[in-house]
Amino acid sequence: MIASVLVANRGEIACRVFRTCREWGIRTVAVHSDADENALHARVADTAVRLPGSTPAETYLRGEAIVKAALAAGADAVHPGYGFLSENAGFARAVRDAGLVWIGPPPEAIEAMASKTRAKQLLGIAPLTDVTEADLPVLVKAAAGGGGRGMRVVRDLADLDAALTAARAEATSAFGDGEVFVEPYLENGRHVEVQILADTHGTVWALGTRDCSLQRRHQKVIEEAPAPGLTPDLTAELHDLAVRAARAVDYVGAGTVEFLVADGTAHFLEMNTRLQVEHPVTEAIFGIDLVALQLRVAEGHALENDPPRARGHAVEARLYAEDPAHGWAPQTGRLHRLAVPDGIRLDTGYTDGDDIGVHYDPMLAKAVAHAPTRAEAVRRLAGALERAAIHGPVTNRDLLVRSLRHEEFTSGRMDTGFYDRHLADLTRPAPDPLAPLAAALADASTRAGRFGGWRNLPSQPQVKRYAVAGEEHEVRYEHTRTGLTAEGVRVVQTGAERVVLEADGVQHPFDIARYGDDVHVNTTRLTALPRFPDPTAQHTPGSLLAPMPGTVVRVAEGLTEGTTVQAGQALLWLEAMKMEHRITAPTTGTLAELNAEPGRQVEVGALLAVVEGDAGQGRGELRE
Repeated sequence: MIASVLVANRGEIACRVFRTCREWGIRTVAVHSDADENALHARVADTAVRLPGSTPAETYLRGEAIVKAALAAGADAVHPGYGFLSENAGFARAVRDAGLVWIGPPPEAIEAMASKTRAKQLLGIAPLTDVTEADLPVLVKAAAGGGGRGMRVVRDLADLDAALTAARAEATSAFGDGEVFVEPYLENGRHVEVQILADTHGTVWALGTRDCSLQRRHQKVIEEAPAPGLTPDLTAELHDLAVRAARAVDYVGAGTVEFLVADGTAHFLEMNTRLQVEHPVTEAIFGIDLVALQLRVAEGHALENDPPRARGHAVEARLYAEDPAHGWAPQTGRLHRLAVPDGIRLDTGYTDGDDIGVHYDPMLAKAVAHAPTRAEAVRRLAGALERAAIHGPVTNRDLLVRSLRHEEFTSGRMDTGFYDRHLADLTRPAPDPLAPLAAALADASTRAGRFGGWRNLPSQPQVKRYAVAGEEHEVRYEHTRTGLTAEGVRVVQTGAERVVLEADGVQHPFDIARYGDDVHVNTTRLTALPRFPDPTAQHTPGSLLAPMPGTVVRVAEGLTEGTTVQAGQALLWLEAMKMEHRITAPTTGTLAELNAEPGRQVEVGALLAVVEGDAGQGRGELRE
């Protein structure tokens, strides 16, 4: 019997595994980097062991340090979670060699399937070698790991070498393995996968299908189970292929076989020899706990001959700290509040007051809704996200809500090109026009309480300025004998945390939360602007400012001050939250200043370079 489990991971997956362990009476052990010393997963575990350093390479990718931590903490089993070393056969062997129980597939199965190149060879599928124009577009892909890291779409043969270099660097950083390969890129297909679970007694379950077609940067954003619109014959084929792949390598434990479905035909992509981020939707429709079943399998118990019957539909949305409207740029800062309405499952590695750093994936949480039908599940999740309190950095919440309500999604006609087609419309700013006024009145009601009420003197209109979705909004209001007033609306109620305004006979309530200059009015995020702008907060025209905090990983070869650069030319690369981001020249001109060198850590807004020419000042251009 397993008595103590170390989770060789972090964030929401560690917290999720710990939840099941607590229910089973199993003691939990966390590992954490220095950056994660106060992270939620380190706080909720019964025991936590420090891994010195902050980057993944220094910490969560050091298998020998994690095994040592498990032994020191008295754990008798290791759960790998997903990402990092979860598909590393050497790590699995090291865990077993240390006398610990490995809650995962045999190392031999990992070796056969965790490398996408070897998995394809096992199933008779050869990667592309000599790529020609006729093969385009192609996908450069990391052989290890997942989550969209180490992947690049190439549409021009001249870009292939750069894509290979970037993919290798990103894969090495994320997985400790820089092997990449090239395969045909099938556009506008559907990403469909099958959850499998196998025991040591020869039973293999195929637990339905999942659709994960809505993706950004090849990372899944919205997932659901079962995959809509598949014919019974195609579903049976997918199940059969998944079971055949599992049996081919004597698989044990939880895993996922992924396909691209195009024109009614299934194309094998890979087998992930681990639990997936989207596993909660399968749990919801089958009424099971996959982590609990992983524990039972690891203890040698047999599965039932047949899996349970699926019921209803489940949809999951990944909430990221990122700005979809600006190159999906990851965001950092204090997460002041995160809460969703009752009835929604929320898996998260954060709680109110936690800081979102630069070293790891920007996913904050997964929100999951389950209902008897797909339409009901989609509506429930969209409504819950719309009403959720998410106070802190910019997130993709609005994108998720709009995606769930988009006709192409609600009708089940989505594919992997969804965001390529619709991102501009889905990210178009649409703040509540009354939100700035509500924020100003809430602030005014607080100040009136501090400095005294109405005086028997004529009152001049008060002016407040806010930045909302990159645009400046100015509002005016007055203090009168009867209280605060504003033109065009009736002020029904004012307070520091709640304002009610009536416009055209309809009352609109606003919940207000203020954190310094940042104000959250219902779901609209505003920044209070100073009455008199700081004249020193200016930059030389053509300045390229860091669009996010991160680390400079590369500078273009031969790039020095005085070099002539072309508009769109890649100048340097930043690594933030395990992804590599390319910074390009906004215009043709001369590189007048270069303040970036590999290894330098920069904060958002840091001056990286100056291009003299036709460039205007700003943050430069961020490209994936």
